[in-house]
Amino acid sequence: SRLVDRTADLLARARRDGALVVHLQNDGEPGAEDEPHTPGWELHHPVEPGPRELVIRKPYDDGFEETALGTVLAEAGVRAIAVCGVMSEMCVYATARTALAQDYRVVVPHDAHATQDVPAAPGISDVVPAATVSRVAAYALGSDAEVTVRASDVTFAAPVSAPAAAPAPAVG
Repeated sequence: SRLVDRTADLLARARRDGALVVHLQNDGEPGAEDEPHTPGWELHHPVEPGPRELVIRKPYDDGFEETALGTVLAEAGVRAIAVCGVMSEMCVYATARTALAQDYRVVVPHDAHATQDVPAAPGISDVVPAATVSRVAAYALGSDAEVTVRASDVTFAAPVSAPAAAPAPAVG
């Protein structure tokens, strides 16, 4: 898909430029599409484990909630983050919103996050197309987040220092 291609390009450029790469992996509830160790839980891009790339498992939409993400970013001296992936109105939005509240510069490339159609609610609304849901989620972040930049225009820099060690995964 185009989203996978764009995020693969972002990932390759971040690695090339020495940026800290954090893959957030959602631990869904039993029976959920993203239940741990099921096909829907697997990351779409391969991880290159090392001091500048790690996986943080998360029990909630917000990548900061009950995880080591904030500590990892602080220890590395990171002050700007790019958030991409799925789902726009859930994980992408929640993580970006917390990052903004913690005074990070936040870039959410408009073409590097996506979601699903919101089903119709009989008597209330028709189906809401996924593209509309993604755009509204980005717009809801307000003017502090950079949401109109294209993925191909995002630039990266190496953080001040590498994280001391990979954090223990969050239990969900």
